[in-house]
Amino acid sequence: MSTQGTPDGREIAQIVTLAERPDLMDVFWDMESPWPEFMKHDPIGNMYYDSLERFTEHVLVCLDEDGTMVAKAHSVPFPLAGGTLPDDGWDGVIRRAMQAEATGEPATHVSAIEISVRPDLQGRGLSGRILHALRDNAARLGFRELLAPVRPNGKEDPDEPMARYAFRTRDDGLPVDPWLRVHVRAGARIDRVAPRSMVIPGTLEEWRGWTGLPFDRTGTVAVPGALAPVLCDAEHGTAVYVEPNVWVRHRTGA
Repeated sequence: MSTQGTPDGREIAQIVTLAERPDLMDVFWDMESPWPEFMKHDPIGNMYYDSLERFTEHVLVCLDEDGTMVAKAHSVPFPLAGGTLPDDGWDGVIRRAMQAEATGEPATHVSAIEISVRPDLQGRGLSGRILHALRDNAARLGFRELLAPVRPNGKEDPDEPMARYAFRTRDDGLPVDPWLRVHVRAGARIDRVAPRSMVIPGTLEEWRGWTGLPFDRTGTVAVPGALAPVLCDAEHGTAVYVEPNVWVRHRTGA
């Protein structure tokens, strides 16, 4: 898969799958991650990233004119019975994808799970172009939809229910959230909230290391970058983050 640069993405000269360029695996993890530290400790997500070679047809790498990686995008094929998208969102599609890959069960759907742009190139419209490339890749592989459990990155109040925030709109009718807005502008339809899309458990020591916060009292903790409060159980020495995401559907034209 290869595309040429466009006015809204001149920093990208070529987009290839990791299957087409397995040599890029050697530098795939060199690009700086934009995610908060605690986001890197989802046990289901880490299981996927440790097994990336199983899904290389669904991983896109974006290169500039010098062949340097400037962005990457992940998706996974997974089986889903019925038409209702699952409550367990991001973790759920990864778990289903890995189980199906191990057992040989055929995939019925494909879901985007991450688009990551080099930090110095963010805010230039690249995410929208990469999203279109993910949709085209899903169509190439025979899928009629590209699903996505979107992480609304504009949500600032962790106490605001996602069911309210996800459907808030501006005067022009587009979502108030910038990342949901990118999806809707690309033709997606917001489907529903995935209330337990990502679950990150840890000891209090781990959470202190990830966030620099004391985690010394039982109750909710507001963590910078979190979309919901982290639940701290000081008496038992653990804390858990349950993140809601928002399911969107893209038609691929396949």
